[in-house]
Amino acid sequence: MFEENPGYLIKLVYNSLNRALDQEMAPLGLTATQWRPLAMVSMGRADTAAELARMSDVDTGAMTRTLDRLEAKGLLRRQRCEHDRRVIKIEVTEEGAAVTRQIPLNIARTLNHFLRGFTEKEAQMLSHFMRRMLANGSAPVPPSK
Repeated sequence: MFEENPGYLIKLVYNSLNRALDQEMAPLGLTATQWRPLAMVSMGRADTAAELARMSDVDTGAMTRTLDRLEAKGLLRRQRCEHDRRVIKIEVTEEGAAVTRQIPLNIARTLNHFLRGFTEKEAQMLSHFMRRMLANGSAPVPPSK
Protein backbone atom coordinates (compact mmCIF):
# COMPACT_ATOMS: atom_id res chain seq x y z
CA MET A 1 0.00 0.00 0.00
CA PHE A 2 1.20 3.47 -0.90
CA GLU A 3 0.24 4.86 2.53
CA GLU A 4 2.61 2.37 4.20
CA ASN A 5 5.61 3.34 2.06
CA PRO A 6 8.27 4.65 4.49
CA GLY A 7 9.42 7.34 2.04
CA TYR A 8 5.87 8.63 1.68
CA LEU A 9 5.37 8.60 5.46
CA ILE A 10 8.65 10.47 6.02
CA LYS A 11 7.51 13.13 3.54
CA LEU A 12 4.13 13.46 5.28
CA VAL A 13 5.81 13.84 8.69
CA TYR A 14 8.30 16.35 7.27
CA ASN A 15 5.52 18.46 5.75
CA SER A 16 3.44 18.30 8.93
CA LEU A 17 6.44 19.22 11.07
CA ASN A 18 7.21 22.20 8.80
CA ARG A 19 3.62 23.46 9.07
CA ALA A 20 3.74 23.13 12.86
CA LEU A 21 7.12 24.90 13.03
CA ASP A 22 5.75 27.69 10.84
CA GLN A 23 2.94 28.19 13.37
CA GLU A 24 5.41 28.20 16.28
CA MET A 25 7.69 30.72 14.56
CA ALA A 26 4.88 33.06 13.46
CA PRO A 27 4.83 34.98 16.79
CA LEU A 28 8.53 35.70 16.18
CA GLY A 29 7.61 37.15 12.80
CA LEU A 30 9.42 34.35 10.98
CA THR A 31 8.47 31.79 8.36
CA ALA A 32 10.19 28.42 7.83
CA THR A 33 12.27 29.89 5.03
CA GLN A 34 13.38 32.70 7.36
CA TRP A 35 14.10 31.09 10.73
CA ARG A 36 16.42 28.41 9.35
CA PRO A 37 18.98 30.75 7.75
CA LEU A 38 18.77 33.07 10.75
CA ALA A 39 19.55 30.14 13.06
CA MET A 40 22.35 28.84 10.80
CA VAL A 41 24.10 32.23 10.76
CA SER A 42 23.62 32.61 14.51
CA MET A 43 25.16 29.17 15.17
CA GLY A 44 28.11 29.94 12.90
CA ARG A 45 27.26 27.24 10.38
CA ALA A 46 27.20 29.68 7.46
CA ASP A 47 28.01 33.32 6.83
CA THR A 48 27.39 33.83 3.10
CA ALA A 49 24.29 33.59 0.92
CA ALA A 50 25.90 30.82 -1.14
CA GLU A 51 26.59 28.69 1.95
CA LEU A 52 23.06 29.22 3.23
CA ALA A 53 21.56 28.35 -0.15
CA ARG A 54 23.60 25.14 -0.33
CA MET A 55 22.66 24.12 3.21
CA SER A 56 18.98 24.93 2.67
CA ASP A 57 18.84 23.28 -0.76
CA VAL A 58 17.52 26.42 -2.47
CA ASP A 59 18.94 28.53 -5.28
CA THR A 60 20.97 31.61 -4.43
CA GLY A 61 18.28 33.94 -5.82
CA ALA A 62 15.68 32.57 -3.40
CA MET A 63 18.15 32.83 -0.52
CA THR A 64 19.00 36.41 -1.47
CA ARG A 65 15.29 37.33 -1.32
CA THR A 66 14.99 35.64 2.10
CA LEU A 67 18.04 37.53 3.35
CA ASP A 68 16.55 40.77 1.99
CA ARG A 69 13.45 40.17 4.14
CA LEU A 70 15.49 39.31 7.23
CA GLU A 71 17.64 42.40 6.71
CA ALA A 72 14.53 44.57 6.29
CA LYS A 73 13.28 43.21 9.64
CA GLY A 74 16.58 44.23 11.23
CA LEU A 75 17.56 40.65 12.10
CA LEU A 76 20.58 40.31 9.81
CA ARG A 77 23.07 42.63 8.15
CA ARG A 78 25.43 42.16 5.24
CA GLN A 79 29.04 43.34 5.35
CA ARG A 80 31.74 43.19 2.71
CA CYS A 81 34.60 40.92 3.70
CA GLU A 82 37.73 42.96 4.46
CA HIS A 83 40.01 40.30 2.96
CA ASP A 84 38.03 39.71 -0.23
CA ARG A 85 35.77 42.59 -1.28
CA ARG A 86 33.83 40.26 -3.62
CA VAL A 87 32.46 38.32 -0.63
CA ILE A 88 29.49 39.57 1.37
CA LYS A 89 29.40 38.20 4.93
CA ILE A 90 26.14 37.88 6.84
CA GLU A 91 25.90 38.72 10.54
CA VAL A 92 23.08 38.48 13.06
CA THR A 93 22.09 41.82 14.61
CA GLU A 94 21.37 42.25 18.33
CA GLU A 95 17.66 42.10 17.55
CA GLY A 96 18.26 38.99 15.44
CA ALA A 97 20.17 37.36 18.29
CA ALA A 98 17.28 38.03 20.67
CA VAL A 99 14.84 36.40 18.25
CA THR A 100 17.22 33.53 17.52
CA ARG A 101 17.47 32.62 21.22
CA GLN A 102 13.75 31.78 21.13
CA ILE A 103 13.99 29.41 18.14
CA PRO A 104 15.31 26.30 19.98
CA LEU A 105 12.47 26.46 22.53
CA ASN A 106 9.91 26.57 19.71
CA ILE A 107 11.59 23.65 17.95
CA ALA A 108 11.69 21.59 21.17
CA ARG A 109 8.03 22.34 21.91
CA THR A 110 7.05 21.24 18.39
CA LEU A 111 9.16 18.08 18.43
CA ASN A 112 7.84 17.15 21.88
CA HIS A 113 4.32 17.51 20.48
CA PHE A 114 5.16 15.17 17.58
CA LEU A 115 6.81 12.65 19.92
CA ARG A 116 4.09 12.68 22.59
CA GLY A 117 3.20 9.14 23.61
CA PHE A 118 6.63 7.84 22.59
CA THR A 119 8.76 6.32 25.30
CA GLU A 120 12.31 7.62 25.62
CA LYS A 121 13.53 4.32 24.16
CA GLU A 122 11.16 4.63 21.18
CA ALA A 123 12.35 8.18 20.49
CA GLN A 124 15.97 6.98 20.64
CA MET A 125 15.14 4.10 18.30
CA LEU A 126 13.50 6.49 15.84
CA SER A 127 16.63 8.68 15.86
CA HIS A 128 18.79 5.57 15.41
CA PHE A 129 16.73 4.39 12.44
CA MET A 130 16.82 7.84 10.84
CA ARG A 131 20.63 8.01 11.25
CA ARG A 132 20.93 4.55 9.66
CA MET A 133 18.80 5.69 6.72
CA LEU A 134 20.98 8.79 6.31
CA ALA A 135 24.13 6.65 6.40
CA ASN A 136 22.64 4.22 3.87
CA GLY A 137 21.58 7.10 1.65
CA SER A 138 25.07 8.60 1.60
CA ALA A 139 26.28 5.63 -0.47
CA PRO A 140 25.26 5.37 -4.13
CA VAL A 141 22.32 3.12 -4.93
CA PRO A 142 23.76 -0.02 -6.54
CA PRO A 143 22.73 -0.61 -10.15
CA SER A 144 19.91 -3.08 -10.67
CA LYS A 145 20.89 -6.51 -11.95
